[in-house]
Amino acid sequence: MTLPHISSASLLRAALPAALALTMSIQASAEGMADDVRLKARMGYSIGGTAPVDLPASIRKLNSYTLQPNISIGLDATKPITGRWGVTVGLRFENKGMHEDAQVKNYHEEIVRGGESLEGRFTGNVTTKVTMWMLTLPLQANWKASPRLGLRVGPYFSVLTHGTFRGYAHDGYLRVGDPTGAKIELGSDPSTRGDYDFSEHLRPLQWGVALGADWDAGSRIGLYADINWGMSGIHKSSFKTIEQSLYPIYGTVGITYTIR
Repeated sequence: MTLPHISSASLLRAALPAALALTMSIQASAEGMADDVRLKARMGYSIGGTAPVDLPASIRKLNSYTLQPNISIGLDATKPITGRWGVTVGLRFENKGMHEDAQVKNYHEEIVRGGESLEGRFTGNVTTKVTMWMLTLPLQANWKASPRLGLRVGPYFSVLTHGTFRGYAHDGYLRVGDPTGAKIELGSDPSTRGDYDFSEHLRPLQWGVALGADWDAGSRIGLYADINWGMSGIHKSSFKTIEQSLYPIYGTVGITYTIR
């Protein structure tokens, strides 16, 4: 029996309507899934710092804390799943910065003074300024507590786009090597203090957990508050100069605008 010859052009003409129908069906389904997605823009200001979870005995007290330009700008998409529950995915550009001065005793430190690198135990005051601009992706479960109030919780992942970790030890003394080593007096002016710069050791990828609340004041404008707790230290695991891991812990308050 001889099979009829079917040209490739005939096959193409036969398959084209089916492929077109399948494409339109997938597109319609995708559009249908996006019909109830809520888009919300947000802008806020963060206050916090990078600190160890357990404050060591070597850090005695906080002398001063200066507010930084910790602006957060982002866009969230919330998809209802079932009942009051939904999923929120966002993208934010934010700064987690800190400028503080603390009093320390026998604190492990590595400094540079007069071009000479010194390492040992420092007793006195330490001024630190941290800047971390990053792109952050929050992935959160969303629960609608009331028609106006929504609660969010879930992990976030951040990519560091620019960061600095700098400071200086001042008004104290450094015991070189260990607490019984040679004593080096440090003053308060640039020529007598001890500077440090650990910017190159900042971790490029960071993650943590965020808890937040959104309150709709009207049909478009609302308020929000977040707490972001870093679970990865801000420095690479190979960095050992600072004995304790420092975690970014920040609270954010701001306004929202519902796009759709």
